[in-house]
Amino acid sequence: MKGKQILVVDDEEHLRELVRMCLEDLAGWETLGAASGEQCLQILETERPDAILLDVSMPGMDGITVYERIQSNSSTGSIPVILLTARVLPSDRAKFAQMGVYGVISKPIQPQTLITEVAEILGWDEFITSE
Repeated sequence: MKGKQILVVDDEEHLRELVRMCLEDLAGWETLGAASGEQCLQILETERPDAILLDVSMPGMDGITVYERIQSNSSTGSIPVILLTARVLPSDRAKFAQMGVYGVISKPIQPQTLITEVAEILGWDEFITSE
């Protein structure tokens, strides 16, 4: 089973590291971390992760702007993006769906279900365990 690589983008270091630990320790996925939208775009100049978990609310360049930049670049536009956000109103979800994001994971993150949520959104069935 081929391992997956996920880029985790969040300005909150504790949350970014929690998500990375969950992805690495519970699913065995490799992770990259970025503390800002700018750093995310820099990483994407040389790396091609299998997916991106992207915080919506960040100082400087917010997640929506980063997502639009990723989508407008022919070499990164096909990378699936899952938004991490505390914004879970139906109108926000509708807006995100219209943008073409693969999915939305609500904050606060639930470590015990994070892997299953990511795998289900991305269709990575080999990582979904039935309990």
